[in-house]
Amino acid sequence: MGQSLQTPRSFWRFLFAIVALCLGAAPLISSAPQGFASDLDGKPFDPFRAAQGKVVVLIFVRTDCPVSNRYAPAIQQLSAKNAGKAVFFLVYPSKKETADSIRKHDREFGYRLAALRDPQHILVKQSQAQITPEAAVFDANRRLVYHGRIDNLYEDFGHAKECNHA
Repeated sequence: MGQSLQTPRSFWRFLFAIVALCLGAAPLISSAPQGFASDLDGKPFDPFRAAQGKVVVLIFVRTDCPVSNRYAPAIQQLSAKNAGKAVFFLVYPSKKETADSIRKHDREFGYRLAALRDPQHILVKQSQAQITPEAAVFDANRRLVYHGRIDNLYEDFGHAKECNHA
């Protein structure tokens, strides 16, 4: 018999938020405050302006987080699958991570997403992010409509959920 894998509920909520925004659904949470992070060259960068009216998905990661690193293929698949509807950005909130270490990390994990540094936690605050990895979805009007887990693979700190096999 093959594996019986259930799709996590939080994954579906995350994906639904992206799809609903792409179809013009009403915002769920009030507007996010203004602010900028920086690109890897140290220049201020506004992901909302760069998205040119599309849905913005911020994925908070760290170079040294094994859970974040394990999600690299899933993050890239979500980004590719929604490329025409949403713009995805990797956000590195740690003050200790340099642009060079982020570039190296992105190469090692095959990321093709734009990477941003957020050492002042401007995007962290806008997104209400608390852990890595974590996702935040904003509509075209910069309103936060989802923040939380990418899925529920990790239901407890550092412990992956076991899959049921049939």
